Amino acid sequence: MPFVSIRYATQKDAALIADLSRQTFYETFAEQNTAENMKKFMTEQFSREFLIKEVGSEGNIFLLAYEGDEPVGYARLRENNNPPELGSLPSLEIARIYAVTASIGKGVGKALIQECFRVAAAKKAVVVWLGVWQENKRAIDFYTRSGFTKFSTHVFMLGDDPQQDWLMKKEL
Repeated sequence: MPFVSIRYATQKDAALIADLSRQTFYETFAEQNTAENMKKFMTEQFSREFLIKEVGSEGNIFLLAYEGDEPVGYARLRENNNPPELGSLPSLEIARIYAVTASIGKGVGKALIQECFRVAAAKKAVVVWLGVWQENKRAIDFYTRSGFTKFSTHVFMLGDDPQQDWLMKKEL
């Protein structure tokens, strides 16, 4: 298995994060959704310009995963974004965690999620949570193996398609 290294992203990495975000989201979900809904989402809610602005904005932490010099994945963590079910519990959201298709199954997700747990512990969070599309069985299985359990659901709009996401949490 190749060695995966993780580092914090900076504002200088914003374009790389945006490009990785768009690539990995499209690779992950295009097959299971209509071209129209994917195009609408990618244009209106997931544009390169919008994603570049997220990097360095308050409450966001980005981690980049590398195999050697090659960027192969990333995670976006958000502070102060609790769903109502968690109230004011000190928590950290894993808003996104993706690996490029060629690196899935090579330890990228595991390395990223372990670093997310370290960041959360350093920030004194007692729970880490995330949302995952109920149809994304591979991701749900990964999160379950990582110690997450379902605690609620919410709607995620992909273009014009209201999709059901599971909210999952792991207590630290």
